[in-house]
Amino acid sequence: MKIHEYQARALLSDGGVPVPDGAMVETVEAARETAQALFDAGTSIVVVKAQVHAGGRGKAGFVKVVSSVDEAVEAATFMLGNTMVSPQTPPEGIAVTQVLVAAGVDIERELYVAITTDRMRRTNSLIASAEGGVEIEQVAHDRPEAILTVPLHPLDGLRAWQATDLAFKLGLTGKQVRQFTAVCMRLAEVFLNTDASLAEINPLVITPASDAHSDGQVVAIDAKFNFDDNAMFRQKAIADCFDPAAEDPDELRANQAGLSFVSLDGDIGCLVNGAGLAMSTMDIIKLHGGEPANFLDVGGDASQEAVTEAFRIILGEDGCKGVLVNIFGGIMQCDRIAHAIVAAAEEVGFTVPLVVRLEGTNVEAARVVLDEAATRLPTMITATDLEDAAAKVCQAVATV
Repeated sequence: MKIHEYQARALLSDGGVPVPDGAMVETVEAARETAQALFDAGTSIVVVKAQVHAGGRGKAGFVKVVSSVDEAVEAATFMLGNTMVSPQTPPEGIAVTQVLVAAGVDIERELYVAITTDRMRRTNSLIASAEGGVEIEQVAHDRPEAILTVPLHPLDGLRAWQATDLAFKLGLTGKQVRQFTAVCMRLAEVFLNTDASLAEINPLVITPASDAHSDGQVVAIDAKFNFDDNAMFRQKAIADCFDPAAEDPDELRANQAGLSFVSLDGDIGCLVNGAGLAMSTMDIIKLHGGEPANFLDVGGDASQEAVTEAFRIILGEDGCKGVLVNIFGGIMQCDRIAHAIVAAAEEVGFTVPLVVRLEGTNVEAARVVLDEAATRLPTMITATDLEDAAAKVCQAVATV
Protein backbone atom coordinates (compact mmCIF):
# COMPACT_ATOMS: atom_id res chain seq x y z
CA MET A 1 0.00 0.00 0.00
CA LYS A 2 1.21 3.50 -0.86
CA ILE A 3 0.46 6.83 0.76
CA HIS A 4 0.87 10.40 -0.44
CA GLU A 5 3.85 12.60 0.32
CA TYR A 6 1.94 14.81 2.75
CA GLN A 7 0.97 11.71 4.73
CA ALA A 8 4.56 10.44 4.68
CA ARG A 9 5.83 13.80 5.91
CA ALA A 10 3.34 13.63 8.78
CA LEU A 11 4.64 10.16 9.74
CA LEU A 12 8.20 11.45 9.76
CA SER A 13 7.27 14.52 11.77
CA ASP A 14 5.41 12.42 14.34
CA GLY A 15 8.50 10.21 14.54
CA GLY A 16 10.78 13.14 15.35
CA VAL A 17 12.32 13.75 11.90
CA PRO A 18 12.58 17.49 11.05
CA VAL A 19 10.11 18.35 8.27
CA PRO A 20 9.16 21.85 6.99
CA ASP A 21 5.67 23.09 7.83
CA GLY A 22 2.95 22.59 5.24
CA ALA A 23 -0.52 21.27 4.52
CA MET A 24 -2.43 19.35 1.88
CA VAL A 25 -5.15 21.33 0.11
CA GLU A 26 -7.81 20.42 -2.42
CA THR A 27 -8.89 23.87 -3.61
CA VAL A 28 -7.14 26.94 -4.95
CA GLU A 29 -8.58 29.07 -2.15
CA ALA A 30 -7.17 26.70 0.48
CA ALA A 31 -3.80 26.91 -1.27
CA ARG A 32 -3.98 30.70 -1.04
CA GLU A 33 -4.73 30.58 2.69
CA THR A 34 -1.98 28.07 3.43
CA ALA A 35 0.62 29.96 1.42
CA GLN A 36 -0.36 33.23 3.12
CA ALA A 37 0.04 31.62 6.55
CA LEU A 38 3.49 30.25 5.66
CA PHE A 39 4.71 33.62 4.33
CA ASP A 40 3.28 35.36 7.40
CA ALA A 41 5.23 32.89 9.58
CA GLY A 42 8.48 34.08 8.01
CA THR A 43 9.26 31.71 5.17
CA SER A 44 10.69 33.35 2.06
CA ILE A 45 9.76 30.59 -0.41
CA VAL A 46 6.92 28.09 -0.66
CA VAL A 47 6.78 24.81 -2.55
CA VAL A 48 3.59 23.62 -4.28
CA LYS A 49 3.63 19.89 -5.14
CA ALA A 50 1.03 17.66 -6.78
CA GLN A 51 0.05 14.66 -4.63
CA VAL A 52 0.00 11.65 -6.94
CA HIS A 53 1.45 8.12 -6.78
CA ALA A 54 3.95 8.72 -9.58
CA GLY A 55 7.44 10.11 -9.94
CA GLY A 56 8.72 12.71 -12.37
CA ARG A 57 6.57 15.49 -10.93
CA GLY A 58 9.25 18.14 -11.18
CA LYS A 59 10.05 17.54 -14.84
CA ALA A 60 6.32 17.47 -15.62
CA GLY A 61 5.85 20.91 -14.07
CA PHE A 62 3.91 19.70 -11.03
CA VAL A 63 6.42 20.88 -8.43
CA LYS A 64 6.74 24.67 -8.24
CA VAL A 65 8.88 26.85 -5.99
CA VAL A 66 7.18 30.22 -5.51
CA SER A 67 8.00 33.43 -3.70
CA SER A 68 4.56 35.02 -3.37
CA VAL A 69 0.97 34.12 -2.60
CA ASP A 70 -0.09 34.99 -6.14
CA GLU A 71 2.50 32.59 -7.57
CA ALA A 72 1.29 29.87 -5.18
CA VAL A 73 -2.28 30.41 -6.39
CA GLU A 74 -1.13 30.25 -10.01
CA ALA A 75 0.74 26.97 -9.37
CA ALA A 76 -2.20 25.39 -7.52
CA THR A 77 -4.61 26.49 -10.26
CA PHE A 78 -2.46 24.84 -12.91
CA MET A 79 -1.99 21.58 -10.99
CA LEU A 80 -5.60 21.16 -9.90
CA GLY A 81 -6.81 21.96 -13.41
CA ASN A 82 -4.58 19.61 -15.40
CA THR A 83 -3.54 15.96 -15.60
CA MET A 84 0.09 15.12 -14.90
CA VAL A 85 1.94 13.15 -17.56
CA SER A 86 5.37 11.70 -16.79
CA PRO A 87 7.33 8.52 -17.61
CA GLN A 88 5.74 6.96 -14.50
CA THR A 89 2.11 7.71 -15.37
CA PRO A 90 -0.25 6.14 -17.93
CA PRO A 91 -0.15 7.85 -21.33
CA GLU A 92 -3.32 9.76 -20.52
CA GLY A 93 -1.78 11.06 -17.30
CA ILE A 94 -3.14 11.32 -13.75
CA ALA A 95 -5.70 13.83 -12.55
CA VAL A 96 -4.47 15.92 -9.63
CA THR A 97 -7.00 16.51 -6.86
CA GLN A 98 -4.63 17.32 -3.98
CA VAL A 99 -1.56 19.53 -3.67
CA LEU A 100 0.91 20.03 -0.86
CA VAL A 101 1.73 23.63 0.01
CA ALA A 102 4.83 23.68 2.22
CA ALA A 103 7.55 25.99 3.45
CA GLY A 104 10.67 25.89 1.31
CA VAL A 105 14.20 25.71 2.68
CA ASP A 106 17.60 26.87 1.43
CA ILE A 107 19.61 23.85 0.33
CA GLU A 108 23.36 23.37 0.57
CA ARG A 109 23.46 19.60 -0.06
CA GLU A 110 20.98 16.89 -1.04
CA LEU A 111 21.24 13.29 0.18
CA TYR A 112 19.23 10.13 -0.33
CA VAL A 113 18.25 7.89 2.59
CA ALA A 114 15.89 4.92 2.66
CA ILE A 115 15.16 1.73 4.55
CA THR A 116 13.70 -1.19 2.65
CA THR A 117 13.37 -4.94 2.70
CA ASP A 118 16.57 -6.43 1.30
CA ARG A 119 15.71 -9.84 -0.12
CA MET A 120 19.30 -10.58 -1.13
CA ARG A 121 20.50 -10.21 2.45
CA ARG A 122 17.24 -11.48 3.98
CA THR A 123 16.98 -8.49 6.27
CA ASN A 124 16.08 -4.81 6.16
CA SER A 125 18.77 -2.46 4.91
CA LEU A 126 19.54 1.24 5.15
CA ILE A 127 20.44 2.69 1.75
CA ALA A 128 22.10 6.07 1.33
CA SER A 129 23.73 8.15 -1.36
CA ALA A 130 25.37 11.54 -1.58
CA GLU A 131 23.42 12.04 -4.82
CA GLY A 132 19.98 12.88 -3.49
CA GLY A 133 17.24 14.82 -5.20
CA VAL A 134 17.41 12.78 -8.40
CA GLU A 135 15.98 9.47 -9.57
CA ILE A 136 17.91 7.03 -7.41
CA GLU A 137 17.18 4.15 -9.81
CA GLN A 138 19.19 5.97 -12.48
CA VAL A 139 22.05 6.59 -10.05
CA ALA A 140 22.08 2.91 -9.11
CA HIS A 141 22.17 1.95 -12.79
CA ASP A 142 24.83 4.42 -13.90
CA ARG A 143 27.00 4.61 -10.77
CA PRO A 144 26.29 1.70 -8.42
CA GLU A 145 29.32 2.64 -6.34
CA ALA A 146 27.44 5.81 -5.31
CA ILE A 147 24.90 3.70 -3.38
CA LEU A 148 25.89 2.74 0.17
CA THR A 149 24.05 -0.11 1.89
CA VAL A 150 24.00 -0.99 5.58
CA PRO A 151 22.20 -4.21 6.61
CA LEU A 152 20.12 -3.91 9.78
CA HIS A 153 20.45 -6.49 12.52
CA PRO A 154 17.36 -8.76 12.50
CA LEU A 155 16.78 -8.20 16.23
CA ASP A 156 18.63 -5.01 17.16
CA GLY A 157 17.71 -3.12 14.00
CA LEU A 158 19.81 -0.12 13.01
CA ARG A 159 22.55 0.68 15.48
CA ALA A 160 23.72 4.26 16.06
CA TRP A 161 27.34 3.51 15.16
CA GLN A 162 26.21 2.25 11.74
CA ALA A 163 24.38 5.50 11.00
CA THR A 164 27.31 7.57 12.29
CA ASP A 165 29.78 5.64 10.16
CA LEU A 166 27.50 6.21 7.16
CA ALA A 167 27.42 9.95 7.89
CA PHE A 168 31.20 10.14 7.69
CA LYS A 169 31.22 8.13 4.44
CA LEU A 170 28.77 10.66 2.97
CA GLY A 171 31.15 13.49 3.89
CA LEU A 172 29.13 15.04 6.71
CA THR A 173 30.98 17.01 9.36
CA GLY A 174 30.44 18.62 12.76
CA LYS A 175 26.90 18.69 14.10
CA GLN A 176 25.59 17.35 10.79
CA VAL A 177 26.78 13.88 11.82
CA ARG A 178 24.70 13.76 14.99
CA GLN A 179 21.64 15.13 13.17
CA PHE A 180 22.00 12.61 10.36
CA THR A 181 22.39 9.76 12.85
CA ALA A 182 19.24 10.86 14.67
CA VAL A 183 17.25 11.05 11.41
CA CYS A 184 18.33 7.53 10.41
CA MET A 185 17.53 6.07 13.83
CA ARG A 186 14.08 7.69 13.85
CA LEU A 187 13.42 6.62 10.26
CA ALA A 188 14.25 3.03 11.25
CA GLU A 189 11.84 3.28 14.16
CA VAL A 190 9.01 4.56 11.96
CA PHE A 191 9.77 1.86 9.37
CA LEU A 192 9.48 -0.90 11.98
CA ASN A 193 6.48 0.50 13.86
CA THR A 194 4.38 0.96 10.71
CA ASP A 195 5.17 -2.38 8.99
CA ALA A 196 6.65 -0.48 6.07
CA SER A 197 8.35 -2.19 3.16
CA LEU A 198 9.94 1.09 2.02
CA ALA A 199 10.62 4.33 3.90
CA GLU A 200 12.42 6.80 1.65
CA ILE A 201 13.59 10.39 2.12
CA ASN A 202 14.66 11.96 -1.17
CA PRO A 203 16.04 14.45 -0.73
CA LEU A 204 17.30 14.69 2.82
CA VAL A 205 18.83 18.15 2.69
CA ILE A 206 21.45 20.06 4.63
CA THR A 207 20.66 23.75 4.92
CA PRO A 208 23.33 26.46 4.97
CA ALA A 209 24.84 27.47 8.32
CA SER A 210 22.78 29.94 10.35
CA ASP A 211 22.69 31.47 13.80
CA ALA A 212 20.35 28.70 14.95
CA HIS A 213 22.33 25.89 13.27
CA SER A 214 26.04 26.62 12.98
CA ASP A 215 26.64 23.57 10.75
CA GLY A 216 23.29 23.70 8.98
CA GLN A 217 20.20 21.61 9.65
CA VAL A 218 19.39 18.13 8.33
CA VAL A 219 15.78 18.25 7.07
CA ALA A 220 13.51 15.84 5.16
CA ILE A 221 11.72 17.70 2.36
CA ASP A 222 10.25 14.76 0.44
CA ALA A 223 9.25 11.28 1.56
CA LYS A 224 7.76 8.08 0.21
CA PHE A 225 6.37 5.11 2.12
CA ASN A 226 5.12 1.70 1.00
CA PHE A 227 3.52 -0.71 3.45
CA ASP A 228 2.96 -4.44 3.72
CA ASP A 229 -0.69 -5.04 2.79
CA ASN A 230 -0.73 -8.13 5.00
CA ALA A 231 -0.08 -5.99 8.09
CA MET A 232 -2.92 -3.52 7.60
CA PHE A 233 -5.16 -5.42 10.01
CA ARG A 234 -2.94 -4.10 12.83
CA GLN A 235 -2.13 -0.74 11.25
CA LYS A 236 -5.53 0.94 11.23
CA ALA A 237 -4.10 4.48 11.15
CA ILE A 238 -2.01 3.58 8.12
CA ALA A 239 -4.88 1.74 6.41
CA ASP A 240 -7.03 4.86 6.83
CA CYS A 241 -4.50 6.76 4.69
CA PHE A 242 -5.37 4.65 1.64
CA ASP A 243 -6.61 6.80 -1.24
CA PRO A 244 -8.63 4.70 -3.72
CA ALA A 245 -8.83 7.63 -6.14
CA ALA A 246 -5.05 7.44 -6.60
CA GLU A 247 -5.04 3.76 -7.54
CA ASP A 248 -5.46 2.11 -10.93
CA PRO A 249 -9.23 1.44 -11.20
CA ASP A 250 -8.77 -2.08 -12.57
CA GLU A 251 -6.22 -3.00 -9.91
CA LEU A 252 -8.56 -1.69 -7.22
CA ARG A 253 -11.50 -3.57 -8.73
CA ALA A 254 -9.44 -6.78 -8.85
CA ASN A 255 -8.36 -6.36 -5.25
CA GLN A 256 -11.98 -6.04 -4.17
CA ALA A 257 -12.70 -9.35 -5.96
CA GLY A 258 -9.80 -11.10 -4.21
CA LEU A 259 -7.59 -11.08 -7.31
CA SER A 260 -3.97 -9.97 -7.66
CA PHE A 261 -3.79 -7.83 -10.80
CA VAL A 262 -1.20 -5.53 -12.36
CA SER A 263 -1.82 -3.89 -15.72
CA LEU A 264 1.00 -4.03 -18.30
CA ASP A 265 1.52 -2.68 -21.81
CA GLY A 266 1.07 -5.83 -23.94
CA ASP A 267 -1.88 -7.33 -25.81
CA ILE A 268 -2.16 -10.87 -24.37
CA GLY A 269 -4.25 -11.09 -21.22
CA CYS A 270 -3.21 -13.70 -18.64
CA LEU A 271 -5.42 -15.53 -16.13
CA VAL A 272 -3.31 -17.80 -13.93
CA ASN A 273 -3.44 -19.35 -10.47
CA GLY A 274 -0.33 -18.72 -8.42
CA ALA A 275 2.10 -15.81 -8.55
CA GLY A 276 5.08 -17.92 -9.60
CA LEU A 277 3.13 -19.58 -12.40
CA ALA A 278 1.86 -16.17 -13.50
CA MET A 279 5.43 -14.88 -13.78
CA SER A 280 6.47 -17.96 -15.72
CA THR A 281 3.48 -17.55 -18.02
CA MET A 282 4.46 -13.97 -18.82
CA ASP A 283 8.04 -15.08 -19.46
CA ILE A 284 7.06 -17.81 -21.92
CA ILE A 285 4.70 -15.44 -23.75
CA LYS A 286 7.63 -13.09 -24.30
CA LEU A 287 9.83 -16.04 -25.30
CA HIS A 288 7.38 -16.74 -28.13
CA GLY A 289 7.39 -13.12 -29.27
CA GLY A 290 4.24 -11.92 -27.49
CA GLU A 291 3.68 -9.21 -24.90
CA PRO A 292 1.63 -9.87 -21.73
CA ALA A 293 -1.12 -7.34 -21.04
CA ASN A 294 -1.29 -8.05 -17.33
CA PHE A 295 -0.29 -10.09 -14.33
CA LEU A 296 -3.39 -11.73 -12.87
CA ASP A 297 -3.38 -14.36 -10.12
CA VAL A 298 -6.83 -15.74 -9.29
CA GLY A 299 -5.50 -17.62 -6.26
CA GLY A 300 -5.63 -21.25 -5.27
CA ASP A 301 -9.39 -21.76 -5.17
CA ALA A 302 -11.03 -19.34 -7.59
CA SER A 303 -14.82 -19.30 -7.82
CA GLN A 304 -16.86 -18.81 -10.98
CA GLU A 305 -17.58 -15.26 -9.83
CA ALA A 306 -13.85 -14.53 -9.46
CA VAL A 307 -13.05 -15.98 -12.88
CA THR A 308 -15.89 -13.98 -14.46
CA GLU A 309 -14.66 -10.76 -12.89
CA ALA A 310 -11.12 -11.60 -14.00
CA PHE A 311 -12.26 -12.00 -17.59
CA ARG A 312 -14.17 -8.71 -17.44
CA ILE A 313 -11.11 -6.87 -16.15
CA ILE A 314 -8.78 -8.42 -18.73
CA LEU A 315 -11.10 -7.75 -21.68
CA GLY A 316 -11.74 -4.24 -20.40
CA GLU A 317 -8.08 -3.34 -20.84
CA ASP A 318 -7.30 -1.32 -23.95
CA GLY A 319 -5.53 -3.31 -26.63
CA CYS A 320 -6.25 -6.83 -25.36
CA LYS A 321 -6.20 -9.06 -28.46
CA GLY A 322 -6.20 -12.48 -26.81
CA VAL A 323 -6.33 -14.28 -23.46
CA LEU A 324 -4.25 -17.14 -22.12
CA VAL A 325 -5.70 -19.15 -19.22
CA ASN A 326 -3.02 -21.24 -17.50
CA ILE A 327 -4.25 -23.25 -14.52
CA PHE A 328 -2.41 -25.87 -12.51
CA GLY A 329 -4.88 -27.85 -10.42
CA GLY A 330 -3.49 -28.76 -7.04
CA ILE A 331 -5.98 -27.72 -4.40
CA MET A 332 -8.07 -26.32 -7.26
CA GLN A 333 -9.60 -29.17 -9.28
CA CYS A 334 -9.28 -28.74 -13.03
CA ASP A 335 -12.82 -29.87 -13.85
CA ARG A 336 -14.24 -27.31 -11.44
CA ILE A 337 -12.18 -24.48 -12.94
CA ALA A 338 -13.10 -25.69 -16.45
CA HIS A 339 -16.79 -25.31 -15.63
CA ALA A 340 -16.06 -21.86 -14.20
CA ILE A 341 -14.08 -20.82 -17.29
CA VAL A 342 -16.84 -21.96 -19.66
CA ALA A 343 -19.61 -20.30 -17.64
CA ALA A 344 -17.63 -17.09 -17.24
CA ALA A 345 -16.67 -16.97 -20.93
CA GLU A 346 -20.29 -17.48 -21.96
CA GLU A 347 -21.44 -14.75 -19.61
CA VAL A 348 -18.78 -12.24 -20.61
CA GLY A 349 -18.76 -13.10 -24.31
CA PHE A 350 -15.46 -13.60 -26.11
CA THR A 351 -14.61 -12.05 -29.47
CA VAL A 352 -10.84 -12.52 -29.10
CA PRO A 353 -8.88 -15.81 -29.02
CA LEU A 354 -9.11 -17.64 -25.69
CA VAL A 355 -6.35 -20.23 -25.21
CA VAL A 356 -6.84 -22.58 -22.25
CA ARG A 357 -4.20 -24.83 -20.71
CA LEU A 358 -5.13 -26.94 -17.70
CA GLU A 359 -2.97 -29.45 -15.82
CA GLY A 360 -3.23 -31.30 -12.52
CA THR A 361 -6.09 -32.77 -10.49
CA ASN A 362 -9.00 -34.09 -12.62
CA VAL A 363 -7.46 -32.71 -15.80
CA GLU A 364 -9.00 -35.39 -18.04
CA ALA A 365 -12.48 -34.57 -16.80
CA ALA A 366 -11.68 -30.89 -17.38
CA ARG A 367 -10.71 -31.52 -20.98
CA VAL A 368 -14.06 -33.21 -21.57
CA VAL A 369 -15.81 -30.10 -20.22
CA LEU A 370 -13.81 -27.86 -22.59
CA ASP A 371 -14.41 -30.15 -25.59
CA GLU A 372 -18.16 -30.13 -24.95
CA ALA A 373 -18.14 -26.31 -24.80
CA ALA A 374 -16.13 -25.85 -28.00
CA THR A 375 -19.16 -25.18 -30.19
CA ARG A 376 -20.49 -22.57 -27.77
CA LEU A 377 -17.13 -20.81 -27.49
CA PRO A 378 -15.82 -20.57 -31.08
CA THR A 379 -12.79 -18.45 -30.11
CA MET A 380 -11.58 -20.97 -27.50
CA ILE A 381 -8.44 -22.96 -28.27
CA THR A 382 -7.23 -25.75 -25.98
CA ALA A 383 -3.54 -26.45 -25.40
CA THR A 384 -1.72 -29.56 -24.21
CA ASP A 385 1.00 -27.83 -22.21
CA LEU A 386 2.34 -24.35 -21.43
CA GLU A 387 4.71 -24.28 -24.40
CA ASP A 388 1.85 -25.19 -26.70
CA ALA A 389 -0.43 -22.61 -25.08
CA ALA A 390 2.07 -19.77 -25.42
CA ALA A 391 2.75 -20.62 -29.07
CA LYS A 392 -0.97 -20.78 -29.87
CA VAL A 393 -1.94 -17.53 -28.17
CA CYS A 394 0.95 -15.61 -29.74
CA GLN A 395 0.10 -16.98 -33.17
CA ALA A 396 -3.60 -16.22 -32.72
CA VAL A 397 -2.95 -12.65 -31.59
CA ALA A 398 -0.54 -12.06 -34.46
CA THR A 399 -3.34 -12.77 -36.94
CA VAL A 400 -5.98 -10.64 -35.22
